[in-house]
Amino acid sequence: MIDFENPEFIENPYPALAELRKHGKPVWHEATNLYLAANYQDANSVLRNRSLGRIFKPKEPNETWDTFNWLHSDSLLDSEPPKHTRLRSLLVKAFNKNKIESLRPDVERLTQNLLANIDEKLQKTGSFDVIADFAEPLPVKVIAALLGFPDEDEHLLRPWSQAIVKMYEVNPSEATQAAAQLASHEFAEYVRGLMEERKRNPGTDLISDLAAVEEDGQKLNAQELIATCVLLLNAGHEASVNGFGNGFVAMMHRPEQHALLAANPYELANSAVDEFIRFDAPLHLFERTATADVEIGGALVKEGQKIAALLGSANRDETVFDRATEMDITRDPNPHIGFGAGIHFCIGAPLARMEMSVSLPALMARIPKLELAAEPVRRPGFVLRGYESVLLKTS
Repeated sequence: MIDFENPEFIENPYPALAELRKHGKPVWHEATNLYLAANYQDANSVLRNRSLGRIFKPKEPNETWDTFNWLHSDSLLDSEPPKHTRLRSLLVKAFNKNKIESLRPDVERLTQNLLANIDEKLQKTGSFDVIADFAEPLPVKVIAALLGFPDEDEHLLRPWSQAIVKMYEVNPSEATQAAAQLASHEFAEYVRGLMEERKRNPGTDLISDLAAVEEDGQKLNAQELIATCVLLLNAGHEASVNGFGNGFVAMMHRPEQHALLAANPYELANSAVDEFIRFDAPLHLFERTATADVEIGGALVKEGQKIAALLGSANRDETVFDRATEMDITRDPNPHIGFGAGIHFCIGAPLARMEMSVSLPALMARIPKLELAAEPVRRPGFVLRGYESVLLKTS
């Protein structure tokens, strides 16, 4: 059975996931007390079935985990109807399609600024890190601007986010847990200070909008607003950073795909972004808990038991995707579930798509001839799959 902490599995989980799909139904994983739904149909059912919910179990002792606990229990991600319905409807009023599209000029400007810095770095050192110099700062800067964080505080956001999301891995260490506790407290207090200031002096940022928005006389309370902002930062850049990095490295290992995108960067941007997300998913495992006995793909999940949708595996399902193990940046249709499905479909997906569809072709048009300058360095985790560093040079 799969060992989620095995370095060889983390480096390339896809052969083991292909074997898991051969079972034809969800399989019980003793080490994690989870059913694993590996094929597309079962994973999709896990995400959509209303007898399976995101049931957050507070960590103990509460004195130590208090802030971490309410950042999750009061967030959209870990709520179910009717609370989820109320939170999502309030958030959508402030964070909607028009709001996201209004950010496009900022994304284009920030992209060009980062590319100018990369030009300088190439001239000075001969290489640059596409993660640290491009894929990571862009979505962080966009979310920071969206929420109205001061420019001088941007450097705080990614470390806080990284410390919190590492708790989503299968077996976080004591050091990881301690870092998550501290980051949760510091991040929450930081957002609380901004929230209180914006209530006194509203601006045009999302925190001001979220503080003001209401529906049927209901508003977000303080903890819900803070939890929403933390979730938006975490979810609003993780998919972009990891999706970009995973897909870019896969493309660099396939010269014909690299050449194709370099020759048609803007024409193929949208299909390339979706194939990046499908081919090497940024999020691999999404848990749900049975609120009643439910059958998924022939496996009976009893009330209280957990089942995980293996998104990266589902996106390689040969019964759904032609040449599923091959990267094809022209793939159409591409019904991947890299952003989830059902009521918990990633609310930041339109922003992630827009950021990547702007930044990817801009990079390829600016520097069409690129090659790896060193072996890419993977992050040591399976659930949130990404790279620490990807050094590139001109070819």
